[in-house]
Amino acid sequence: MGGGLFNFLLVWMLVLALLCYCHKIGKLVDKGTTRLFAILPVICIFLLLPLDISIFNLRALSSFFLSWLASFKLLLFALDQGPLSPRPPLSLPLFIALACLPIKIRQNPPPNFQELVNVNGNQDLEKLVNGEDNDTPSQELPKKGLISTPLKYFIKFLLLVSFGYLYTKEEYIHSKIILLVYVIHIYIGLELILAMVGTLARAFLRVVLEPQFDEPYLASSLQDFWGKRWNLMVTSVLRPAVFNPVKSIFSRFMTKKWTPLPAAMASFLVSGIMHELIFYHIGRRKPTWEVTGFFLLHGVCLTIEIVIKRELNCSWGLPRVVAAPLVVGFVVATAMWLFMPTVVRCKIDVEARMEIIAFINSVKGVYIYLKKVL
Repeated sequence: MGGGLFNFLLVWMLVLALLCYCHKIGKLVDKGTTRLFAILPVICIFLLLPLDISIFNLRALSSFFLSWLASFKLLLFALDQGPLSPRPPLSLPLFIALACLPIKIRQNPPPNFQELVNVNGNQDLEKLVNGEDNDTPSQELPKKGLISTPLKYFIKFLLLVSFGYLYTKEEYIHSKIILLVYVIHIYIGLELILAMVGTLARAFLRVVLEPQFDEPYLASSLQDFWGKRWNLMVTSVLRPAVFNPVKSIFSRFMTKKWTPLPAAMASFLVSGIMHELIFYHIGRRKPTWEVTGFFLLHGVCLTIEIVIKRELNCSWGLPRVVAAPLVVGFVVATAMWLFMPTVVRCKIDVEARMEIIAFINSVKGVYIYLKKVL
């Protein structure tokens, strides 16, 4: 364990050094091909670095932070785009934090609510694909939740603890129910980890950050789920890195109103490939491409949904109380079919179960000790 932690620290020391190099390159080299070639070796290193981390959880997080988010952000930075290329240029600490952490600074104050919810009958198809107006990020909608954010996180934490009890009784529970619990476990665990990272970053950097999740279990459509609620940090890099370039390319061959559809499919394809890479880092097993199939399936379904919405002129939709269970049910069912087999094959479920059980046992140990002492 000690050697694994030391190796993890060495990897991240190298990451900091490479990001310092990229920050300097941004000052010395103009955007374009030259800067891209100067930064490309760093991106290649980031794609491989997680393999040098032996601790399971740290390897998984480093793969997501470095191989996916940081690599895409640096690629955009080489072209003077994305979150690393604002005006004025970022300071070195802020550059490093934004490059390697799943955070995004909120640039503008929340817009007027009515301006966001009013939908024009001639709304552009691209806005339908994105699930929002291009200039007004959906996550900045004013919230009127009945439960405060800290309480929501506490409730989700209690859910994780309760899962630990279920895992100890796994032999008495149907395997499909356990698999469903794993799906929920992955979502809650990811959201809590990203929230903790965001909280620490907000405290140290003293900036206002955009949320990483927005209650995906309330999604009223696949468009709403993927574009406005699920893992918004990934969405924020896929749009400029994949969606916009592909849309621009297809604009040469087809009418503008349909170009967002292949762009959306390309975004789902890239997302699937990056998930395959992360799972390869975690389990070090040859990909079976089931995860890519999961994202392509959702890309096709989302495309069909958007076309239907356009044909109906966005004038009809199921009530959220009906739509949300259908959307979440579809996501969970397809995840259990195509996504979770890779999770099980990489033994992520085993590690998650062991972590929760170990936490519960440690709490029990502390309780017993305090009971004896007091």
